Amino acid sequence: MTRRPAGELTGLVVVVTGSTGAAGRATVQALAQAGAEVVAVGREEHRLASLFEGLEGVHPQVAELADGPHCEALAERIRRRHHRIDGLVHLVGGWRGAPRFTANTDEDWAFLTHTLMDSLRHVTMAFHDDLAASSDGRMAIVSATAVESPTPGGASYAAVKAATEAWMLSMAESFRRLQSQAKVDPVPQHSAATTLVIKALVDQGMRDASPDKTFAGFTDVRDLAARVVDLFTEEAADINGARISLI
Repeated sequence: MTRRPAGELTGLVVVVTGSTGAAGRATVQALAQAGAEVVAVGREEHRLASLFEGLEGVHPQVAELADGPHCEALAERIRRRHHRIDGLVHLVGGWRGAPRFTANTDEDWAFLTHTLMDSLRHVTMAFHDDLAASSDGRMAIVSATAVESPTPGGASYAAVKAATEAWMLSMAESFRRLQSQAKVDPVPQHSAATTLVIKALVDQGMRDASPDKTFAGFTDVRDLAARVVDLFTEEAADINGARISLI
C-alpha cells in the first residue's frame, strides 16, 4: 500500500546532492514537479544559479560534501529555512578505471574514496537524525552493477561502491532500530535508506551526440528521477535496506 498518492510530494523538503549533473538535474525537476521543496546542492554557485534560476520550489545551496563541518552547516541552514528535512538523494558521482588490475593507482583510490565515500559519510551523519524524525524520511544513493561483477581495471571503483552500499545498509538498520525501540507501542517504520542500482546512466545529450548508439542496459536519468519520486509513495518497511535494480 502506498502512503501518499503517486507523484504527490507536497509539503516535503528533499535535498538533492550532485544536483548539477544530468541525473541531479532530472531528479530536482521531477521532485519539484511532484510538489516537493527541493534543496539543490552543488559546489559552484554560478552553475546552480544558471541551472535552477526561476524554477519554482527549488532552492540552491553551495556545499563541499566531503567536508564534515560543511555538511553540518548545510543541514543547519536548511533547518533554519525549511524547519524540516524529509529526503536526501545523494547523487555525487565519479569514476576512475585502469587498463589492468595492477594499474589501479593510489591516486584513483584517493579520488574515489574522497568523492564517493567521504561525501556519503559526512552528508548522512549530518542529515540522519532529521530523516529518522520525519514521517516520510527517505535516503537514496545510486550504485552500480560493477559491485557484483567488477572488472580487473575497475577494482577501486567497485570496492568503493561496495563500501557505499554497506554504509547504506547500516543506515537502514539504524532507522529500523530507532523506529522499533518503544517497548509498549513501537513506532511503525517511517524512514528508509535505499540503494538504486544501474549499469550506467544516459541522458538526451548523450543520445543526441551518439544517435547510432543503443546504450543497451543504460538507465535514462528521467527514469531514475521518476523512481526516486516513487520512493516517497512506498511503505518504508518495504524499501528500507533494499537494493533496487533500475536496469
